[in-house]
Amino acid sequence: MARSRADCLGLDLRDPLAEQRGAFALPDGVVYLDGNSLGALPKATMPRLRQLVENEWGRGLIGSWNDAGWIDAPRRVGAKVARLIGAADDEVICADSTSVNLFKALAAALRLQHAAAPECDVILSELGNFPTDHYIAQGITEMFGGRYNLLTVPGDEIAYHIDEGTAVLLLTHVNYRTGRMHDIEDLTHRAHLSGALTVWDLSHSAGAVPLDLARARADFAVGCGYKYLNGGPGAPAFVFAARRHLQAMHADRFAQPVAGWFGHRAPFDFSTEYEPAAGIDRFAAGTPSIIALAALECGVDSVLAAGVEPLRAKSLQLMQLFIDLVEQRCAGLGLQLLSPRDPSQRGSQVCYAHDDAWPVMQALVARGVVGDYRAGDAGAPGILRFGFAPLYVRFVDVWDAVEILRDTLAARSWDQPQFQARRVVT
Repeated sequence: MARSRADCLGLDLRDPLAEQRGAFALPDGVVYLDGNSLGALPKATMPRLRQLVENEWGRGLIGSWNDAGWIDAPRRVGAKVARLIGAADDEVICADSTSVNLFKALAAALRLQHAAAPECDVILSELGNFPTDHYIAQGITEMFGGRYNLLTVPGDEIAYHIDEGTAVLLLTHVNYRTGRMHDIEDLTHRAHLSGALTVWDLSHSAGAVPLDLARARADFAVGCGYKYLNGGPGAPAFVFAARRHLQAMHADRFAQPVAGWFGHRAPFDFSTEYEPAAGIDRFAAGTPSIIALAALECGVDSVLAAGVEPLRAKSLQLMQLFIDLVEQRCAGLGLQLLSPRDPSQRGSQVCYAHDDAWPVMQALVARGVVGDYRAGDAGAPGILRFGFAPLYVRFVDVWDAVEILRDTLAARSWDQPQFQARRVVT
């Protein structure tokens, strides 16, 4: 009997999540390796939105805020996200965007720190952190009149720069350009030993990597809903605040700085004075997007149905197969692995540098292999990113993607005018 391709690599590629792929609407002829940027569409989303629009909005009208449970959606979906990140139901709410939630969480952390240790004045972050995180931090330092300084250092030097001057450690759990994953528990512990608080951005890990914020004693965290949570483009984000901090904030009546009416203790009392809600509700602000939350809930349900641990196990297999095949089939074709070889240090993406990364990725997309491109550091080659969403990516997809990658590089089919022009979204 002929040996399979998996046998030749010594791999056991039985897929316990094979049935999950059928829950997604995926176009024929496409290998979708961009779920780390935008998750695929769950089939359950379309009938749910139709039912919401036609029945709850179309017939129930404003009464659906009560009758259809719209008013509870931010907390209800937040409680489901909490199960994916190792948090309590009353520590997570879905609202706004990641950037807005990061502003809320970072400002809240600094306010708490100022009360406990006013001499701490450093926001410590990774040099290669996702840019919006730095932009928010820069804006906050300006808002506080230079009271705080943003210090960015290489990711592998973070632990050495946490000291008594650190007010808040601000990190993205999985680096967006390399897939390298920080140790939340270790770095949070180090921060606490120095008296600092932590704000974690889970955008590239929630729904793909097992998380236990309670065990890590994380302070604050944020994350988006449109990557591995499959909530759709621009899906609402989530924010986590540890219960102990919510209690401290309640004790001194402190609220995060975006004090909107849905974060009020009793929003429909229409009081002219702001009184923050007692718990995580104080991290709400304006009226929530009910249609977007409904789509996000379908996406989160798709992850909960599979379970994060089985997803992680398959993700590791997919990535290892991809790396092994690239090394076998694409040797000498200009690819440099940027992601860690140690799977315990890698999120759910594999990244390669290539001198012509932009046109290469456009040529791959034209042949049905959808990843994405990110610019490298100044003067460095661009980056080919391949995300592995185990809910719908199959092992055969990996084989096919690598063969098309090899053909594209070997034949230099990327070196054509239609693949050179830059587009706004990369």
